Amino acid sequence: MKHSIGSYPRVRVQDDGRQVVSQAGSVLLVETVRKTGLDQAISRALAPWRKPRAVHDPGKVLLDVALAVALGGDCLADIGMLRAEPAVFGPVASDPTVSRLIDNLAVSGEKALRAIRAARAEVRERVWRLADRQAPDAGGQVTVDLDGVLVIAHSDKEDAAPTWKRTYGHHPLMGFVDHGPGGTGEPVAALERPGNAGSNTPADHSTAAHLALAHQPTQYRRGRRTLIRTDSAGGTHDFVAWLAQRGRWLSYSVGMVITDAIHSRALKVPESVWTPAIEADGEIRDGAWVAELTGDVLDGWPKGLRLIVRKERPHPGAQLRLTDADGMRLTCFATNTSGRPIAELELRHRLRARAEDRIRAARATGLRNLPLHHTAQNRIWLEIVQTALDLLAWMPTLALTGTARLWEPRRLRLRLFTAAGQLVTTGRRRILRLARHWPWTSHITTALERLTQLPDPG
Repeated sequence: MKHSIGSYPRVRVQDDGRQVVSQAGSVLLVETVRKTGLDQAISRALAPWRKPRAVHDPGKVLLDVALAVALGGDCLADIGMLRAEPAVFGPVASDPTVSRLIDNLAVSGEKALRAIRAARAEVRERVWRLADRQAPDAGGQVTVDLDGVLVIAHSDKEDAAPTWKRTYGHHPLMGFVDHGPGGTGEPVAALERPGNAGSNTPADHSTAAHLALAHQPTQYRRGRRTLIRTDSAGGTHDFVAWLAQRGRWLSYSVGMVITDAIHSRALKVPESVWTPAIEADGEIRDGAWVAELTGDVLDGWPKGLRLIVRKERPHPGAQLRLTDADGMRLTCFATNTSGRPIAELELRHRLRARAEDRIRAARATGLRNLPLHHTAQNRIWLEIVQTALDLLAWMPTLALTGTARLWEPRRLRLRLFTAAGQLVTTGRRRILRLARHWPWTSHITTALERLTQLPDPG
């Protein structure tokens, strides 16, 4: 008699397990909240919205939603994942309580948004001090990337409209602090906009840049210690004039559209003037050259602006555009940074592509859609998404090392947060036991040790 042999072992399932904790690895986020003081800061900020005799603190409720989003949730009801584990997350509010809080904050409008943003900015400054050499300002300058994000809407929501990509939804403009090649990034601006909002709207770019500056320590808001980077959507006269306004003292590196004047001027650059472009490791970039344009192409732009153009052989199969010349792809950007080789400036601007990684992480962390109906509610949701992304950036910065610091949210969830554990109570202590055979248990325990060694918030 032959027995059928399956590919996987047969397991009997029972529902009488005791003290088993799912999502046990999420204690990393809980400990990050405690060590950074984010819970205290948001509780103080939202204290005016706490009603008399209320059981749940509004700050704790909002932070619980952010934790649920960080763990993979994409709607308010996903807070139930935390409610099922009170031993890890404490008391969690009911769904109606969460909905009422979001409605109350939405009615308050800018007042609530400013309170949440101020709390996040306060904690961000502490996190950067704790991170020391791993902080994004370790080099003495902070880089902020601005970029638009298309968010698809599958139902008729307020301000949802057709987008320039022939989809339907919203078009928020976001800003991210670049952590460099050895880290991720953290959000510092999210401007909710209708789906038909323009890509190159100077007023929106100015507002997003202002929000980003408000999230940084005071010393980086002047003295050109903050670099604003955008793609060609930011290369407008009004926005560049805003960046170069007297007294603002910002550095900028914004993409520019190849106009007829720029195209004609680039064709007249002698071959001897073109400088080889470089890669991030300092090696010469094969088939790419850069040059600085001068003359009448700078007329009408702020004083000190430098226009740098790059020509490069297109990748095999790529189609040439009308602005390309002699089989070379032309791109251009403007900057006000002086005293540095143009090849270094072009490399710095090209690294703006890391913003696409930040957008991908945001889509995987609550920005797949805007789940609420009204715009005011979705503005609160954007703050929740940013708080979740903050935690997913701060935890690796403070606790992880090596390549683990580069893990994006999906990988963090798959390898660390979803690890199961057993909660054992001995005396007055609660001990969470993780599976020894799980390949990434050592990452969790080592990260928790690093977080434990950090000083408690004052």
